[in-house]
Amino acid sequence: MKKKSTIAVAWPRSIKAKIDELTGWLTGRQGVLVAWSGGVDSTFLAVMASRTLGRAALAVTADSPSFPRADLRETRALAKQFGLRHRVIATEEMANPVFTANPPDRCYHCKSELFGALRRLADQEGLADVVDGSNADDTGDYRPGTRAAREHGVKRPLQEFGFTKAEIRAASRALGLPTADKPATACLTSRIPYGTPITAKNLSVVEQSEKALAALGFSNFRVRLHGEIGRIEVPPAELEKAVARRDAIVGALKKAGVRYVTLDLQGYRMGSLNEALK
Repeated sequence: MKKKSTIAVAWPRSIKAKIDELTGWLTGRQGVLVAWSGGVDSTFLAVMASRTLGRAALAVTADSPSFPRADLRETRALAKQFGLRHRVIATEEMANPVFTANPPDRCYHCKSELFGALRRLADQEGLADVVDGSNADDTGDYRPGTRAAREHGVKRPLQEFGFTKAEIRAASRALGLPTADKPATACLTSRIPYGTPITAKNLSVVEQSEKALAALGFSNFRVRLHGEIGRIEVPPAELEKAVARRDAIVGALKKAGVRYVTLDLQGYRMGSLNEALK
């Protein structure tokens, strides 16, 4: 049964029209399943779906070796905090040799596994639509997962109604979501260069390395794993901080399994491994 939230939200005027479009669209659904990673976009969409549809909205988190344990714990905590109907399922992309070979369209194979599993679950639960949190800014990057979304009929309302990342952050603040200022996230496989086989071991090395950087006070970074080399990307403004913490960083990453530790002087940029495709 649908149950619309009666809690008023003071939406910023600049995005009120888009919020109304999104709410109206959700109201017209016969139940939705939200692909929920715990990031800024999917958290906003999951909460909006829950506020609009109540128990007819289901947020589903896919668990696999490419999903950090900290993010899994965070989704569970957020679901409890905001009263979301939540499910965690296991996905089997690591069993696909095409995926683990890590071709440039790796994301397509991962998303195809994910969206297929979500569509089956939605059918079992009697939910008409599977949705994800892709936004209007995502159209400017290389995203082979888009083809998988089309093939499985996944809808992207935030993208459809033109929500940018900045607007989703603003809306998340209005809702009181702790993810409003969360740095952009991506699965751990995005740290492995194309053509390098994806293994549970190298994913674990990346996860432990990034966990160590977070513990050292960095908040927006990546550790790209090039064989035995860990290439650290931090915002240019934090390069001096990284150099100052050199000994601690080197010790932590070597403990995580990195043999050679490097600092990328270009700094953090989203999808830097896609530069090889150009």
